[in-house]
Amino acid sequence: MTDTVLMNTIIAIQSRARRGFSICTGIINAMLNSSKLQTIVLSSRLAQAEKFYGDVLGLKLKGKSHGALVYDVGGADLRVSPVPSTQPSAHTVLGFAVLDLGAVMNALSVRGVEWERFANFPQDAAGVLVTPDGAKVAWFRDPDGNLLSVVQYA
Repeated sequence: MTDTVLMNTIIAIQSRARRGFSICTGIINAMLNSSKLQTIVLSSRLAQAEKFYGDVLGLKLKGKSHGALVYDVGGADLRVSPVPSTQPSAHTVLGFAVLDLGAVMNALSVRGVEWERFANFPQDAAGVLVTPDGAKVAWFRDPDGNLLSVVQYA
């Protein structure tokens, strides 16, 4: 590429950038829109996490990668990655959309899951919050204190 062609290309890119355009935006959007989402949850108790995510939640362990447990969740990867220490999360880090919240809650309760309750949340006796649009949500924690949810959309 000659210096003149390179300079004209740079000027054209700068001009488009000043007008709010990005030649990379379309490429990046296409790459991310077609990418496969993976979720990463941190754990300092990997052996307990493996029993929880596999035995309690019933997720299929695909394998281990760089120390992380990799589960298949609806065709996407959930990576439970080891870290030296964790703190309980204040907000939901992972959610599962389900068709029948009551059935899922019953099944998980039998396996020892305890449902979280939050001050000033209008949860019912089972711990379910019904949102203004009719979705039903309940929360629970994994062995590291990561806050997880199950939701049945209206």
